[in-house]
Amino acid sequence: MKVIIAGAGDVGFHLAKLLAYEDHEIILIDLAEEKLSYASKQLDVITVKGSSTSFSILEKAEVSVADLFIAVTQSEETNISTAIIAKHLGAKKTIARVQNMEFLFRKDKLNLYDLGIDEIISPESLAAREIKRLLREVAITDSFDFDNGKLSLIGVNICKNSVLEGKTLVEASRMLDTHVFNTVAILRENKTIIPHGYTTYEINDHAYFIALPEGIDKVISMASTEKRHELKRVMVLGGSKVGVHAARRLSKKFKVKLIEQNKEKCFELADELPNVMVIKGDCRDVDLLQEEGISETDAFIAVTGNSETNIISCLVAKDNQVKKTIALVENVDYIHLSQNIGVDTMINKKLIAVNFIFRYIRKGDIVNLTSIHGVEAEVLEFIVKAESKITTDMLRDVSLPDSVVVGGVIRKGEAIIPTGDFQFRPKDRAVVLCKPEAIHQVEEYFS
Repeated sequence: MKVIIAGAGDVGFHLAKLLAYEDHEIILIDLAEEKLSYASKQLDVITVKGSSTSFSILEKAEVSVADLFIAVTQSEETNISTAIIAKHLGAKKTIARVQNMEFLFRKDKLNLYDLGIDEIISPESLAAREIKRLLREVAITDSFDFDNGKLSLIGVNICKNSVLEGKTLVEASRMLDTHVFNTVAILRENKTIIPHGYTTYEINDHAYFIALPEGIDKVISMASTEKRHELKRVMVLGGSKVGVHAARRLSKKFKVKLIEQNKEKCFELADELPNVMVIKGDCRDVDLLQEEGISETDAFIAVTGNSETNIISCLVAKDNQVKKTIALVENVDYIHLSQNIGVDTMINKKLIAVNFIFRYIRKGDIVNLTSIHGVEAEVLEFIVKAESKITTDMLRDVSLPDSVVVGGVIRKGEAIIPTGDFQFRPKDRAVVLCKPEAIHQVEEYFS
């Protein structure tokens, strides 16, 4: 596949990095020489210096034979213009990154497809959707649903004196009457472990499971020693685009307070968010947070434009007994720190956008793709074909790499946690976790 990426910033670079694990031809366009130089040294990509709206630059990148053109520069206008031009010059599919929410809310009326844009994405909106998903349960640090919740990916900390402490995966499965979950990954001291039968759960492990709906409660009760806590009150720090989107989504279910420093912006947000209590104040003011009832808050979401402020304010929230904290960070390397410093979950809007875009590049009829924050693995959902290699043997006899786990299957609308004697059939939907270097091998089994 020939993929052209306009914009060598964080989104463009991470997209190219993921694609570098496979045999795609990647061309990166940017005006900044230093960004292109860094990308060419780190990745197997072709770089083209210049404006992505230039006909000569696009022709130099051979846009006429591009399978996918992705415009993810910092400029919304550039992205829209570039995607339209690229489509008219022959690119088969185009994706543009936008910030203006009207493009998302009214994309049907705008007929963007007729203009030449196949898909638009907003990292801010995607981050808000991720935040809402993370607030489904206090004990869950990561969450992603497959087929409207028939299967779920969840992350949970292994607590001291929990049922799972010191048990192997085999011993844990013997404690269950039925198979309602599979352990698919463990994050231990910033190292990703793809577990197998005799892997042992240890205290402070961050374990990830694919679970049936009834398996979610089972996982939480076995991994945690804390009582279940229902979320009711949420505090959002920062009136950024992510903060506004998150507050709007969350106000449909929770009581939401939003703290913003800028006075004029507070008035705008109060009009825009009628179901949210908007408060003017300095997010670094601990006294203000306490006056506004941070100790009575169930979840604290810090989404200002400053990563360090977000992290520190979440630590303040934890110190005030807030059950759930989420921090938005710009630096991807910070995500690995979350389990060590006390913030429940750190998210990066650019990485979330990369995962969303990445679905368009997969083979083997992949219908979903997500990554786990801080874990070096991808979670993919495949549709099994009649000719797929995966259907030839029982699961225990399929020679999948050690860095691959089949977490769950959906067959004719029914979710299944597969065991060794399971055999795939055509039209099954398989949820698979694997390390990036094994994606290509996995695709061969499902294509």
